[in-house]
Amino acid sequence: MSDPDWMEDADAVAKEIVRRLGNDIRVGLPLGLGKPVTLVNALTRLAAETPNLRVSIFTALTLERPAPSSNMQRRFLEPAMDRLFGRYPQVDYANMLRNGTLPPNVEVREFFFLAGRWLGVDEAQRNYVSVNYSHARDVLLAQRPNLILHLVARNGDRLSVSSNPDITADLMEMRRDGRLDALFAGEVNPELPFMEGPAAFPATEADILYDPAEPFELFSAVKQPVDDASHAIGLHVSRMVPDAGTLQIGIGTIGDAVAQALLLRERGEIRPIHAASPFPDDGFREDGPFEAGLYAVTEMLVDGLLQLFKAGIIRREVDGAAIHAGFFVESRDFYRQLRDMAPDQRARISMAPVSFTNTLLGDEHGKRTARTNARFVNSTMKVSLLGAAVSDTKADGQVVSGVGGQHDFVAQAHALSDGRSVITLSATRRGSGGVESNIVWTQSNETVPRHLRDIVVTEYGIADLWGKSDAEVISALLEIADSRFQDELLEQAKEAGKIPREHEVSPRRRANSPETVSTWLRPFRDGPLPDFPFGSDFDDIERRLLPALAMLKEAASSRRAMLRLAVQGWRSRAHYAEALDRMGLAKPDSLRLTFESAVLAGCLRNTETSS
Repeated sequence: MSDPDWMEDADAVAKEIVRRLGNDIRVGLPLGLGKPVTLVNALTRLAAETPNLRVSIFTALTLERPAPSSNMQRRFLEPAMDRLFGRYPQVDYANMLRNGTLPPNVEVREFFFLAGRWLGVDEAQRNYVSVNYSHARDVLLAQRPNLILHLVARNGDRLSVSSNPDITADLMEMRRDGRLDALFAGEVNPELPFMEGPAAFPATEADILYDPAEPFELFSAVKQPVDDASHAIGLHVSRMVPDAGTLQIGIGTIGDAVAQALLLRERGEIRPIHAASPFPDDGFREDGPFEAGLYAVTEMLVDGLLQLFKAGIIRREVDGAAIHAGFFVESRDFYRQLRDMAPDQRARISMAPVSFTNTLLGDEHGKRTARTNARFVNSTMKVSLLGAAVSDTKADGQVVSGVGGQHDFVAQAHALSDGRSVITLSATRRGSGGVESNIVWTQSNETVPRHLRDIVVTEYGIADLWGKSDAEVISALLEIADSRFQDELLEQAKEAGKIPREHEVSPRRRANSPETVSTWLRPFRDGPLPDFPFGSDFDDIERRLLPALAMLKEAASSRRAMLRLAVQGWRSRAHYAEALDRMGLAKPDSLRLTFESAVLAGCLRNTETSS
C-alpha cells in the first residue's frame, strides 16, 4: 500500500475522482454524521456542470437543520441555529431534491430518512429503499460501488471512520482481501472522535485524503425535554433489565428516560418512585444496583449508553469492549466527551459494523454466549391491537423514517433463548383532529409483524405478549392503552370476533390518563426525573419556552383555545417580558403580533402553573 494523495481543494478532489474512475460514479455514502459533506457537495456540483457524468449515491439519514414550520418555530429556532445544531453545511443534493433541481444524471437512494423530513417530497419517496440495516450492505454491493466517501478522524498515521463503521468497516475488509474494487476518499475532521475497533485502520489504506483549511462543525442532535410519558416508560423498562445482562436502546426522550431510570437503580433511588406507581403490578421487579454490570451491543451509540458507561453500569466486557456500536449522531457535548476520554477508556467502546451488532451471524456461538439476558429497547409510532409495530411508514405509504435496525433486533431477541424485544411508545399523540390513540385496531403498514410480538410498553405499564393467543394479546394491550380509547378498541376486537363478547377491561386499568401519570411523577420531577437528565444546549429561557410552545402547537387548531390563552396571558405579558423578548414579541408592532404575544404569555402562565 502506498501513501494517500493529500489534497486541500475539494473541487480538485472531485475532478481527481472522475479522472481515476471515469464518468460512471457509484458512491457508497455513509449515513448520518459520516458524510464528508464538502466532498459530496463538490462531486454534486461537478455532476451538475457535466451532463455526461453519472453519479449514483446510496446512503441513509441525510442530516439537515430543521425547517421551521410556523412563525413561532422560526422565532424560536433562527436566533439559536448555530448554537443548537452547529455550523453544519447544507447537503447540496438534499436541497436540490427538495426544490426539484437535482439534475437527471445524479441519483440518490436512501434506506432511512431523518424522521419526517421527506414527507411529500416525491423523488425522495420514490427512491426510498426499504431494507433492514443488516442487509443494506448487500443492497449497496449489488450496485457495484466504485467509490467510498467518508468523514474520518486522524491520529498520526492512522484513520478512523469513527461514527460510522456500520457498513464501511465491512467494505474496507472486502477491499483488503480483494473482494471489492473501490476508491476510498476521506475528509478529515478534527472534531470527530478517534474511535478504535474495526473503525480504525492505517492511513495507507486511503487513496485520497482531503484536509480542509476550515473543517465544518459536526451536526448536533438537539436533546428534547423528557416528558412525563417518556419518564414513565423508562421507569417501566428499568424493571426488565437484569444485572449481568445485555442492553440496546435508541435515541430520543424514551432512550434518555430508560438510561436515567437505570442510573437511579444504581444509586438506590428508584424504589420510592416504583412504589408510588398507580398502575397494577405486572410481574417485572428488577430494581437493585448492578453488581456484575451490563454489556451493550447496539446499532446506535446514544448519550444514555455513554452515561451508563461512565457511571460504571455498563462494564461487562466482551473481547475487551463494554460497548459494541455501529454508529452515532449526537450532541456536540457527546462528541467532546468521547474526544476527552482517556484512550484506554475510549478503546472499551468498540465501533463495529452492523453485521456484528445487529445479527448473530458470524461467530454465532460467541455472540450467543456474550448476549445473555438481552433487552433490545426500540420505539415505534403505533402498535396494532394484535401486536404488530408500525415504525416507519404512514397509512398512505409515505415513509417517515425507515426500518433501520428495529427488525434486526426484534428478530435477534427471538433467536436468543433469554432475549426480549421491548417496543415502546406513548399511548397517545396529538393529530390534526385532536388526541389519537397510538394503540390501534389495524394498520395497513407493519414494520414488525405480529408473529414477532414480544413486550410492549406505554406510560401505563407493560404488556408481555410473547406466546400469547390473539385474545390474550388484545386484552394485555387494552390494559396499557389510554382509557379514553379502551371502549372503542374493545368493541372493534369484539366485532371482529377476536375477543369474547363478555370481556371487559379491568377496573384497575380504567384510570390510564395523562393526569394519573402526572400525579405519580410530579413529586420526583424536580429531583430524580428532570426534563434534561443529561444536559441541554437550550438556555434557561428557552427551557421555559419549550413547554409553552408545545402547548401553543396543541391549541393552534382551536380558535376558542387560542382566544382563551390570549385572555389569560394579556395581563401577564410584563411578567414574561424576558421570554417574549427572546421570541421578538416583547414590543409587538401590529395587532396580529400583539395577539401572538398574549397567547404565548398565556401558554407560559399555564405551563408554569402546572409544573
